This record gives sequence, C-alpha cells and structure tokens, in this order.
Amino acid sequence: MIRRNEDMIKEVREKMRDGCGKVEIVHVFKKEELKGKARLFARIILHKNCSIGFHTHENEEEIYYILSGIATVNDNGTTYEAKAGDAILTGNGAGHSIENQQDSPLQVLAVILLYS
Repeated sequence: MIRRNEDMIKEVREKMRDGCGKVEIVHVFKKEELKGKARLFARIILHKNCSIGFHTHENEEEIYYILSGIATVNDNGTTYEAKAGDAILTGNGAGHSIENQQDSPLQVLAVILLYS
C-alpha cells in the first residue's frame, strides 16, 4: 500500500495532553489500517511554544524520532534537548512530554506500539 502525502489525514489538536498551543498531526496510517500491534503512526508538527503535555504510557510504548528542529523533552522527569536524528522511547508506565521552544517548526515521527 502506498499512501501519498496529500491523502494522509491531517488534524489539529489544541492543548494536547494539557500542553500549549496547537499540535498538527498527520496520520501516515490510521490504527485501523495497521495489522500489527500499533495504535499510532504519525508525523507531528509543533510550532514555536507548542507542546504535548506530560503523559504516561501503560501497556504500550511511544517512540519519538526527531525529523527536524530541536525538541525540549521531559523523559520521565529528566529534561533535555533532542535534535534531528535523535530518538526517544517511553513506555512501561514511564511518562514524557515534548515542546518546541525554537522559531522553526519541530517535526517528529511518532509511533505507539502496544504490548498485547
């Protein structure tokens, strides 16, 4: 199956997970299209001062792969910067948040894998 960029479902969420601003989500594939144990495969775009608030992942794990920009990440209580090419893995009850404090957009590939 090939999914063209122009055919991907795009949505905007405000204050996602009690974060700030608007988060653009481009669903590369929807959950219903995936045969594996996944519930999200999407490109996320955060503009300046936008964030996804701190949240935990029970019985699943989320991978953030930074495509472009610089992210400020809270990884289960530890805050650091992540840049293009870096990846963050959070799961098994741990939590995280991600924020863009830079002028240029932050683009992240996000994948959520289920444990069962």
